[in-house]
Amino acid sequence: MKKLDKLILKAFFGPFILTFAVVEFILLTQYMLKYLDELVGKDLGAEVFGELLFYFSINMAPVALPLAVLLSSLMTFGTLGEHNELTAIKTSGITLTRILRPVFIAVTLLTVGAFFFNNRIVPKANLKAYSLLWDIRQKKPAMNFKEGAFYNGIPGYSIKVNKKMNDGQTLGEVMIYDHSKGGSNTTVILADSGEMYMAYDDNYLILELFRGNTYVAQNNASFRSSSDQFVRQKFDESKIILSMASFNLDRTREELFSDNKMMKNIAELEVVTDSLRQYKDREVKLYAPTVDPYYSYFKADTGQVKNGRRLDAIDTSAVAKVLPAPDIETLKMATNKARNIKSYTGGYVENIRNTLREANNYEIEIWKKYTQSAAILIMFLIGAPLGAIIKKGGLGVPVLISIMFFILMYVMSILGEKWAREGLVPVGAGLWGGNLILLPIGLFFLNQARNDSSLLEVDFWRKLMARLRRNKL
Repeated sequence: MKKLDKLILKAFFGPFILTFAVVEFILLTQYMLKYLDELVGKDLGAEVFGELLFYFSINMAPVALPLAVLLSSLMTFGTLGEHNELTAIKTSGITLTRILRPVFIAVTLLTVGAFFFNNRIVPKANLKAYSLLWDIRQKKPAMNFKEGAFYNGIPGYSIKVNKKMNDGQTLGEVMIYDHSKGGSNTTVILADSGEMYMAYDDNYLILELFRGNTYVAQNNASFRSSSDQFVRQKFDESKIILSMASFNLDRTREELFSDNKMMKNIAELEVVTDSLRQYKDREVKLYAPTVDPYYSYFKADTGQVKNGRRLDAIDTSAVAKVLPAPDIETLKMATNKARNIKSYTGGYVENIRNTLREANNYEIEIWKKYTQSAAILIMFLIGAPLGAIIKKGGLGVPVLISIMFFILMYVMSILGEKWAREGLVPVGAGLWGGNLILLPIGLFFLNQARNDSSLLEVDFWRKLMARLRRNKL
């Protein structure tokens, strides 16, 4: 590797690592804000949060890479052009394509690596991320007693605390309804004060109550006829041990989430897609024999025979003579049959559409693994020559241009996915449309930078007219 290649690569990888970290952080923050309400207040701990953020950061990597390459290539070659380093290199007889070659090779390797990463690593990370997110959603919020309100978060108990001291452990005027044995409020505990604390590795909550009474209603038949239908027990100190098992983060088996399209690689997605399309084709063929019993037929021989041969023409007058005039009941029956056929056909068509839409969704995931990787190379073809043309480095103009092209690519990708999902265009065309539109833009910028032309300076018409004049002369 020559010194020039090392210089260019060193100038590229520094901004690339920085921009990738920034873009990854922004996308991850925006994505996690959707689930913020389901994450806070559940006492998950730093370990669970770290695990969830790690898996979702892997999920965001295929989206962050194209924008990071676009922004870093703009910054790199814009800075080189701003400091006249590109001019000095070109003066020594080195073309722009030769200058771009080391970074182009590095980005090509990054594109190939991103494809395998998106196909093998991302599905596994999605499986772990969404299974963990499901478990977090099912977890109860952290226990929080509010003054003057009943707390029903512990199964079998309803607890009311009228006073709660600043230390969070000392309680005043405690009322507990015990439903752990079923039935209504058969056991009620009243206490003047109390303390609560966790024990046994935070698996149990200990309520230590002082100066109170326990009231137990008697539902036995021997007590129903007497005046002693409840028992009161006075205590100076009493302890209640409550299990906190319902507040634990129980992990669900990951195999239960593996059928989702985001958790599959290309080979698995192709199997599901083929199965769905074969099911759709089979259902389309079965429609005619399935709907046939809904029709009623009246068979009458109205054909004509001439010279021993049967004629295909049907004598409508003969049919009119054979068929009786329809009455009210016949019309009602025909109307009901028509309605049944219409209802059945509508449901059948909707089922086929849903199957086709689901097959398109799985095929979209297949093509996305290719298009997201190819977008990295296309973003480089846009960013590197554009940086050499505008000759502006830093985080000013390159950021604005990168955001503009990224939004353009994102909008075209979303639009193509929507059209492909609804079957308006082939799935491959819908997913590749955005890349195929941006590729000529990148090649145009590359041609302009190679010819040392300005961004919008086009010599095509001038060269064409000059050639026409020469031919005329």
